[in-house]
Amino acid sequence: MTVVQQILYTEHPERWWALAEALGFASPFAPTREWGEFRADGVLALHHATQEHAPGRVDLHLLVDDLDAAASALSAFDVVRSTMDGVGEMLTVRASSGLAVTVSAGAAAGAGEISVQPIWFQDDLAEPRAILEALGLRAGIAADRGGWVELRAEAGAVGLHTGMPRIALSFEARGDLDALAQRVRDAGFDAAVIDEAFTRTIRVTDPDAGDEIWINGVQDDLHGYHR
Repeated sequence: MTVVQQILYTEHPERWWALAEALGFASPFAPTREWGEFRADGVLALHHATQEHAPGRVDLHLLVDDLDAAASALSAFDVVRSTMDGVGEMLTVRASSGLAVTVSAGAAAGAGEISVQPIWFQDDLAEPRAILEALGLRAGIAADRGGWVELRAEAGAVGLHTGMPRIALSFEARGDLDALAQRVRDAGFDAAVIDEAFTRTIRVTDPDAGDEIWINGVQDDLHGYHR
């Protein structure tokens, strides 16, 4: 089983706790300002911002059943094995773009109507796709002309998009988007439902005053896309 965890660095963790709960995530333990985990379909982890990790930065971390098997599957890539306090052994996979993805052994629930779906931006999507497929993710919807492909794990998903290298925060929601947006507003956040060409999305004001948070509805219109 592979679980997607997107790690967000924030100066306002308490506000994020409230937003995570409104979105449908639940914490398996009491969060602290330094670290909290919120689980649904995949994991949203909240880390207090530091001098090295500015507010709004997002890291992509994957939880796998067998770290040795993951290391073997990633042998064709630039991989470093290390030990981190509080985490244990961990793999760091560095892409040619300079972006790094981390992997550790672990598990988390994969249920709920809200999913994590961090977006990995870089010009060459073949490389990140190969890295993620080696870790057990499988392609879902892709753009006919390239430029976008989603890769799904047993819990959570990752979107690949052409662009300047970075990992961006994103979510996918199943069910009634209007009702979800109202729950978010009731929790004290500005939220609007927008009709995009590919699906409807909820746009939420970022507690750290960064870019709007996107919560995409499930894509049903495949014009220009394929599964």
